[in-house]
Amino acid sequence: MKIAIGCDDAGEPLLRIVEELLQDHNNVDVINLSAADTDAIEHYPDVAERVALAVANDGCDRGILVCGTGIGMAITACKVPGIRAALCHDAYSAERSRKSNNAQILTMGARVIGPELAKSIVETWLLSEFDDSSPSAPKVRRMAEIDAKYLKPTGK
Repeated sequence: MKIAIGCDDAGEPLLRIVEELLQDHNNVDVINLSAADTDAIEHYPDVAERVALAVANDGCDRGILVCGTGIGMAITACKVPGIRAALCHDAYSAERSRKSNNAQILTMGARVIGPELAKSIVETWLLSEFDDSSPSAPKVRRMAEIDAKYLKPTGK
């Protein structure tokens, strides 16, 4: 599984912990799309867009974003067509974001949760899979229809 990750300056310490955890998984390839220059402060919408595009364009299977609260990252990532990003601050929500909503991107807030809880959330999210034959499948398909309905033509 290829996972794109990213953070802003507020999320950087927690993302380092998450990245270490992911690198311990043999079946996970991690691509960090945070600002390349650690001295540069980059706005979280730019990072969220990069990670969401990496997932939407089939380069990555999933993504993880961390900022101060996780809210702005989730809002921005969901602007990319086809992306379902879920803000999770507990393991149950992380599980349901995958199993019920087929969320491809997990967002977390470094100022909201601590390292051990973040690790538990990520582990749960990694192990959870969407079942296309589940009762949630028609709802996820409907989300995709609504997403497509509001796509603006590119003029190409």
